[in-house]
This record gives sequence, structure tokens and C-alpha cells, in this order.
Amino acid sequence: MEVETPPPPKASKNDDVHSDDDDEISPVEQVRLTVPVTDDPNLPVWTFRMWILGLISCVTLSFLNQFLSYRREPLIITQITVIVASLPIGRFMAAVLPTTIWTVQIPGFGPQQFSLNPGPFNIKEHVLISIFANAGSAFGNGPAYAVMIVDIIIAFYQRKISFLAGWLLIITTQVMGYGWAGLIRKYVVEPAHMWWPSNLVLISLFRALHEKEDKDDIIILENGAHESTNKNPQMSRSKFFIIALTCSFLWAIFPGYLFQTLQSISWICWLFPRSVTAHQIGSGLNGLGVGAFTLDWSVVASFLFSPLISPFFAIANIFVGYFTIMYVVIPISYWGFNVYHAKNFPIFSEDIFTANGHCMMIHLSTFFTLTYGFGFATIASTITHVALFYGREIYERFRASSKGKQDIHTKLMKNYKDIPSWWFYVLLAVTMVVSLSLCIFLKKEVQMPVWALLLAAFIAFVFTLPISIITATTNQTPGLNIITEYFMGLVYPGRPIANVCFKVYGYMSMTQAVAFLSDFKLGHYMKIPPRSMFLVQFVGTMIAGTVNMAVAWWLLHSIDNICHPKKFSNSPWTCTNDHVFYDASVIWGLVSPKRIFGTEGNYSALNWFFLAGLLGPVLVWGLHKAYPKYTWIPLINLPVLLGATAAMPPATSLNFNAWILVGTVFNFFVFRYRKKWWQRYNYILSAALDAGVAFMTVLLYFTVGITNKEISWWGNSDFEHCDYATCPTAKGISVDNCPVF
Repeated sequence: MEVETPPPPKASKNDDVHSDDDDEISPVEQVRLTVPVTDDPNLPVWTFRMWILGLISCVTLSFLNQFLSYRREPLIITQITVIVASLPIGRFMAAVLPTTIWTVQIPGFGPQQFSLNPGPFNIKEHVLISIFANAGSAFGNGPAYAVMIVDIIIAFYQRKISFLAGWLLIITTQVMGYGWAGLIRKYVVEPAHMWWPSNLVLISLFRALHEKEDKDDIIILENGAHESTNKNPQMSRSKFFIIALTCSFLWAIFPGYLFQTLQSISWICWLFPRSVTAHQIGSGLNGLGVGAFTLDWSVVASFLFSPLISPFFAIANIFVGYFTIMYVVIPISYWGFNVYHAKNFPIFSEDIFTANGHCMMIHLSTFFTLTYGFGFATIASTITHVALFYGREIYERFRASSKGKQDIHTKLMKNYKDIPSWWFYVLLAVTMVVSLSLCIFLKKEVQMPVWALLLAAFIAFVFTLPISIITATTNQTPGLNIITEYFMGLVYPGRPIANVCFKVYGYMSMTQAVAFLSDFKLGHYMKIPPRSMFLVQFVGTMIAGTVNMAVAWWLLHSIDNICHPKKFSNSPWTCTNDHVFYDASVIWGLVSPKRIFGTEGNYSALNWFFLAGLLGPVLVWGLHKAYPKYTWIPLINLPVLLGATAAMPPATSLNFNAWILVGTVFNFFVFRYRKKWWQRYNYILSAALDAGVAFMTVLLYFTVGITNKEISWWGNSDFEHCDYATCPTAKGISVDNCPVF
């Protein structure tokens, strides 16, 4: 069983030779091979087990992801962990809970039967639990995106925002997109041609976990004795998960507390303790990370998620883009051409600087500068790449979907009551009213005028359908974050909080809508009643947003100097994501793009990256048409290559190097040469490693973190002993604790 995300099917001259039976199942081959075509409408889904495990999963993931988001390595716990962990718990509950059936009189509904244990733990309950968990991880993003607005207001701008304003901001930005997403379901969920490739990974995992564990084949000998034909019985998935979880949990205390240098073993810095250049090359946290490695799973899985769940073709694409940018473009720009006076600043930093190298504003490090340039190119290249390579396919699939031909999955879903449209109208209306009230009555806290809210909502609404179609057919989701903050910075400069609020409403409302539709397609494939899906998504999002806000409020008001540790402090509360978010608010909102990327700024040349991004896929497409025999040419995916380092900063070279190495080992070598082991244990191992590190991190905080108990020795005095990695190398630049050249 391959559970890699399948690439989109390529159109061919033989596409019309599929039998009618195939088209009845699905016109997409990957769907026919992966998604079950049977359904049992009698399977209970609205069960006590589903609610208990779902709510616990949602609260746990939202707490852990918000808690971990402030740390140097902000590990994100995804629904994969819950999918794996909830299976044995669900089966245990099915084994021990009483099967007694009670009759409860509910006003308006009459007598209703209820049981704590309606039967074996089934796959539909499992799917709904995972939907709860997905809401708890903000659909894979960790905490809710809008929490960072609260973070920068309190921790960076040193201003006040009320708990109510922060909570309303989080909830409305998370839920607003659900309203119009529900109204366009018939265009991107029900049609068979809208196949949402990423869901096939989860479906493969569900089916693998719900297969019966392989039993030893038993034969009866002539004398009546029994003998197993399986000489090498395999360990059960549950047992493997418990062992791996325990090992991960116990090991995490070493890099997390006892021996923190294990987080980044940058041995080149140790060999050359007085060399700035050696530290820039060897530092895994603040340099190129040459030779640096880690023994901390949180470093491996932070920012890019677990490498064990990323298919190798994605890892390979990211490696090519990352290697080109990190080890070709950056060294040439810094040491070769001193681009934008690069040597006046650190080679790698998410901070903003003055001309003499001190942390303030206007100037950016070499890597941060090029990050924005490649970000511009990525956005532009996504448009032309999708149009040229997938445009006809998207158009044909959308046209086919409008013909109304139903596959087996849509027909089976007719057995369940659909969601009335008025549910979505009411949700959208209520969310808009609350959002408008936030902008009117709490404007001093969010700075956002009413017209900006309406414009942001309009932008998100307009882009939701086309981006949903792109995601449903190509598995690529273009983002609106840079576009929205660029636009708001031009028309409403000097107001950083208004800028990030506009970005979150315009960007996240669309992103949440697409995630909502993706989950609905998962429910469609797994034959989950639509009303159950909607209620679980809505309740899960409300709970997760509330927990996110509560945890953020607690940490922001209880940890001294959170997000601002001293330079040589060992504090893990560095808020790496919030630093980048804050920098964006300064660049786009406070200073405005005109004074940075416009005619008044130092970086106007970066706008040429937009044009380069637009033309790049045209060149690749032209080469493909000119040389069709070379099948590797269409595999050049410029949006992936150019966007490979989109997570940097705050991600570091160490994060990428470790992620690529571990991902290659498991998803290339193990997958190719030990496929049965990979098939049985790969995702289980990923979930166990994530969970073990997360639980130990929380335990360490409540046992030694609150009281600031530290162990002082060489292995804890500095994370990697590369003190000079952040030093400038230009002549005459003076920075504290750095040599002057």
C-alpha cells in the first residue's frame, strides 16, 4: 500500500477508454484505487466515544500547539497523532463500556435510545475524531493564525488588547470562511472530478489501521497439535506505538533539559571558536548549517511537520530548491557580491536593522531579503504554472462537474440528510455582524476600519472558489498573505495592527474555507453524514480558538520576557513565528511597502521577482512542448522549487537539513527496501515521536520551567556555541560581543 499523496493524473489520448463502470466509481484512477465504494449507513457515528475522544483530542491539540508555538522549535502536533493514538483507546472503550440501552425523552424529538457502547469502534467514529483533532491543530497550521496578532500587540508593541477582542478576532477569522464555503460545496465537493489528492493519504491510513491485525496462520498437525506457519510474527501497531512513544518521551528530557546542545550539534563552530566566517558556515540556527546535525525530534519536525509523512517526491523538490537558495544563491549574494550591503548584517536573521547593523528597521539580512524576493516569485509562478500545466485539466474537470454526472460516492451520500443552506447563511451573517462590531466598538484595539473588513472578506470570498478548484485538482494551494499585506500597506500605511488584521481576514478566511471543504471531501469519501461533519468542524473550531486564546493569554502574562530573551539566554521562549509576523507588520504596515519595496525604499529591485516568477513556468512549458521526449522537464515544479524556503525564517538550515535527511531515509530507503515495515509502522512511528516530545515538553514546563530551575554546565550554557554566527563582517561595523573588522 502506497500512502504517498498521488500526483495529479495527466490527461492523455486514452482518457476516454475507461469503462462506464470505472466512471461510475470515479473518473480519477487514484480515487478508484484508494477510496472504498461501499457504505453501511447503520454504523453509529454520533456516539459517546466520538464525543469524548473528539473533544479531548481537540482540547489537547489546541493546548499543545499553542503552548509549543512560543518555543524555539515550535513543534506542531497534527491529526495524524490523534488518528493513531485514538484507535486503541476507542477499541478499549468499546470493550469496557456498558452496552445498556437507555430511552431518553427529548422535548420535540420524542423518545430517543442511547447507549454508551453501541458496538465495535468503527471507522466513521474515527474519522470524526480526526476532524475534531484537525480543528484543534487549525487544519495543520498549529494554533489559530490570528493569535499572533494578540502576541505582537502584547509582547512586541507593548500595547493592550482585551481578552474579548482577541477572542472575537480569533473566532471570526477562523469561522467566517465556513459560511461561503458551505454554499459552494456543490461545485468542489460533490463533483467526482474535484478529487482533493491530499485526502487519499488519510483514507489510506484509516483503511490500514482498521484492517484486522495479521494473525499467525494456524495449521492442524496429524496428531492434533497446532502450529503457526508464520515464523516471524509482527509486533502489533498498538504495542509498537506505546514503545516508540515511551522512548520518545524519555529521550526528550536530554535535549529538552539535561543536555540542550543536542538540539544543534554545530561542530565546525567548536573547531574554530574565534572565526566569524566558520560560525556563519557551521551554525545550524543562525548560519548555513554545514555539517550541523541534531538529536532532537522537535528540531527535525518543527516548521515542516514530520518528515515521515511527506512523500519523497515532495522532499526531493524541496531539497533542490533549498540547496540552490541556501548553498548557491546566499553565499554568492553575501560573500561574492555583497548584495544590499549584506556584510553589514548577519547572514541569516529574521530581525530588521539600521544601516550600521543594529536591530531596528528598514534593512534586512541577506536571507530575509531574498526570502521576500522568492516569495514574490512563488506567488507569480503559481499562477502561470497552474494555468499552463493544469489549466485545461481544471477547466475540463470543472465543466464535467457542472454536467451533474454523479459517481458512486455522491450517490451513496444521498442516503444522508444534507445541510440546509440557511445554516451557512446564518453562520455567515452572524460572523459578519460580530466582525463589524469588533471594528466599530473595539477599533482602538484592532485599528481596522469597516471598509477594510468588507474588502478583506470580499477578497477571500472571490478567491475561495478558484483556489479550491486548484487545490482539489492539483494539490497546490496558493496563499494570499503577501498580496493582502502588500495591498493594505499601500492604501493604509502607518497602521501595523490594521495591516495584520486585514491580512488575517483576507488570507485566513480563504484558507479556512479551503480546509473546511477539504475535510468535507474526506467525509464525502468516507460516507460521513454531512450534518455530523459540519457540527464537528464548527464545534471543534470554536473550542480550539477559545483554548488557543486562553493559553496565549496565560503564557503572555506569566512568563517574564517572553519572546525577548537576552542574547545569550538559554530561554526556549523565543517566539520565532511571532518575530517574523511582527517583522511583517513593521515592513508592510508601520513602514509601508513604498518605503521598502517601492521607489522610496532600498529593495525596489525585488519587484522584478514577480516578473521572473510569471515567466519561469512559461520557459519550462515551452521546453516541454519543444522536447516532449524528455519526460523529466514537466516534473520541474517552479512554485515548489522557489517556495522551498518559504518557512525560512523562522525555520533554520538545521531544520531543513535534518528534515530532508530523515525524510529521505524513511520515505526513500525504508520505503523502497523495507516496504512492509514502512507500510505497517511508518505513520505509527511519526505519531509516537510527535506525542512523546510534546508531552515531555509540557511536563518539563510544569516541573522545572515555572520555577526556573536550570542545570548549568557546558552542554546547557549555549544551544550550539556559535556566538559569532550573528556578527556582521563588513569593515567598521561595531556590534556588541562581535569583533570589529
